[in-house]
Amino acid sequence: MTTPTVLFICTHNAGRSQLGAHLMDHVAEGRVHSTSGGVAPADAINPAIAATLAELSIDTTSVVPRAVTAEDLATADVVVTMKPNLDLPGPIHGEHVQWSFPDPANWDADGARGMRDAVRAAVEKLEQRLR
Repeated sequence: MTTPTVLFICTHNAGRSQLGAHLMDHVAEGRVHSTSGGVAPADAINPAIAATLAELSIDTTSVVPRAVTAEDLATADVVVTMKPNLDLPGPIHGEHVQWSFPDPANWDADGARGMRDAVRAAVEKLEQRLR
């Protein structure tokens, strides 16, 4: 059995998609390969998101947001768009899962914590389905 690849996408690859990918790695413990990208990547991960992940002992200090590519979309088994109507660089070839989470760009860690927990709950359900 092959390890499924899940690609998480948001606008800047600084918040929502980072949460998705890091939380999937955290809960899946190697059963799922996760990656993330953005359609207009930021220069750095959102500090509030990094802080909430650090609370779970998830280190994001070396993370740099990146652009999602057509190859990413073609090779992922599951593509999770973290907001509706993203302008993607190509067609999705695997399963498409669409979630809708608000943009945490101007949030502090206290504000982002609830979204982290909501994304974690969604990630746990997806990971269980992929087993």
